[in-house]
Amino acid sequence: MARGWESKDVESQVEEKKLAPRELPRGQRTPEQIRVDLERKGLELSRTRIVNDLESATNPNHRKSLEAALAFLDKKLSELN
Repeated sequence: MARGWESKDVESQVEEKKLAPRELPRGQRTPEQIRVDLERKGLELSRTRIVNDLESATNPNHRKSLEAALAFLDKKLSELN
């Protein structure tokens, strides 16, 4: 009898994997949502590094480059939201 329950449990897990993204149980994310979240996290980490570098930069050309990078990252982040 335990085997029957076990196989039904496996069957239900397989069915859950086959669900379309709009049918996913609450709290689960689609691959696209995961990709966007990972991209956002990477951009935020890069932005933090640029801000830290900008605080200590003294060369005007380097500061200009960092400011341009910061503007680019802010634009990309706003596009994701």
